[in-house]
Amino acid sequence: MKRLNLKILVFSTLIFVFGSCGMRKSVNHRPDLTNYNADRPKVESHNDSLFSSGVNYLTKNKYQQWELYIQGDPLERGLLAGALMDSLLYKQEHVFFDKIKDFVPSERKQKRLRKFLQWYNRKLYKHVAEEYKAEIYGLSRYVPETYNYIAPPYIRSLYLHGAHDIGHALVDLAMIGCTSTALWGDQTPDGELIIGRNLDFYAGDEFAEEKVILFIHPDEGIPFVSVGWPGMLGVVSGMNKEGLTITMNAGKSKIPLTAKKPISILAREILQYASTIDEAIAIAAESEVFVSEALMVGSAKDNKAVLIEMSPDNFGVYEVNNSRLVCSNHFQSEPYQKDKRNNKAIEESHSLYRYQRMTELLDETPKVDYLEMAEILRDKEGLNDIELGYGNEKALNQLLGHHAVIFKPAKGQIWISSHPYQLGAFTAYDLNEIFDDNRTTQYIPQYIDSLTVPEDEFQYSQAFADYEAYRKLDRIIDKAMVDEEEAFDLNLLPKYRALNPELWIVHYKAGQIYYNAEMYEEAKSSFELALQKEITTLPDAKYIEKMLRKTNKKLK
Repeated sequence: MKRLNLKILVFSTLIFVFGSCGMRKSVNHRPDLTNYNADRPKVESHNDSLFSSGVNYLTKNKYQQWELYIQGDPLERGLLAGALMDSLLYKQEHVFFDKIKDFVPSERKQKRLRKFLQWYNRKLYKHVAEEYKAEIYGLSRYVPETYNYIAPPYIRSLYLHGAHDIGHALVDLAMIGCTSTALWGDQTPDGELIIGRNLDFYAGDEFAEEKVILFIHPDEGIPFVSVGWPGMLGVVSGMNKEGLTITMNAGKSKIPLTAKKPISILAREILQYASTIDEAIAIAAESEVFVSEALMVGSAKDNKAVLIEMSPDNFGVYEVNNSRLVCSNHFQSEPYQKDKRNNKAIEESHSLYRYQRMTELLDETPKVDYLEMAEILRDKEGLNDIELGYGNEKALNQLLGHHAVIFKPAKGQIWISSHPYQLGAFTAYDLNEIFDDNRTTQYIPQYIDSLTVPEDEFQYSQAFADYEAYRKLDRIIDKAMVDEEEAFDLNLLPKYRALNPELWIVHYKAGQIYYNAEMYEEAKSSFELALQKEITTLPDAKYIEKMLRKTNKKLK
């Protein structure tokens, strides 16, 4: 986050160089609502986990997932989403903006950040279709006034739909390290397409508490399901009734000077208006994005999947000549073969390692069904089944993910993981039933009990309890590393390392604290042990080697 602060300070000088007119237009922009009824819907509260308005409803199932069903025109959908989720919107905004305060505690720097965001997002509204701006505007009528000092409700809600892109563009935040695969033909028992993906998006534990499974039946386009969080009307994982699926994997980006179309809005547009891969490619090709992203698009009609790989200056489509497609966080299409940022990501990051681990597990599983796909997505080991330490970004399941999903497009089926991480039960849904025009309105959870993937017993193990204890202690360790003058009990370090002994970072952090305390023998042994573990990235390994050299000099 220090890198983020530095870049914000550099960019903030541009705010006063470029005209403020564009900023005023952006902040004061409103979508065209002339053809819509802006009346607020009436909501009936049945209990603390069931709310309804006509055929629309929000309910929480026994796996603690929220199921939201809405239909209508764009403004109507947004108003319904806001009215039904109003308390969840308050919580989600509170969690998100409090996290920003943790990153940038200085009020002066927070003010600069707000000015920077206004300048950076000055053209964002020009790249979002009127339909989605109307929908977001309807939602924004229910967001809390607490954060109006950041931006007006509508503009703030628009910003939040580009939050992933902005963080990604500025510092390549290590918040997303997703892995996905698509299989068909000889790779599946019935030859039909099956897709599995982990969304390893982490913005704090509280952010992931309220998961929303959003079923939208628009007045125009194709009905679809999307998996996200309160207030998210864009798409990060979804499937439509025609059997087209879309998921996203971040790539290496350069820093653009202005926001364009958020990738979640592009994914939403594809999901709502495409039923084949060619239609999805056509929509993507007409869009200007401001980060690098791979969109895995699967299609029941085509019975295959491809990767649409996009960046501000390049566009590629990657297709395999067999029946297996694997995607992590580097690009594979021909236009990116000589891309320096992409090749650097392959060399230095954990993307290639996860790609190889996914391939290894698929090689061991000749025919993958939805139960075996769930097992693969839950995998916590490294290549050749080595122990990585829990929470290692080289694992497919990093025990930090927001959700995992499995699609069977030809049957209209989707499975969605429940808390914690990918370890809870995967609930199953059939879009043919949910979007059946003849269905009667029932304010009940729509998951199919007989297709539920059982929970992973690992969550009840001592190893998992130790991991959760490690994460709590890790926050204390991080504070001690940032503030060297803060009193810290060094006796906590042995316990900290014992809770997750195979994870490289516990030994590195212990070494750093010992080094700061001028306990160089202890620092030396900690750094040496860290280097024996599976370190996440090449820069991390080089930095530990540097610290070891510095420590050895102190011991001479």
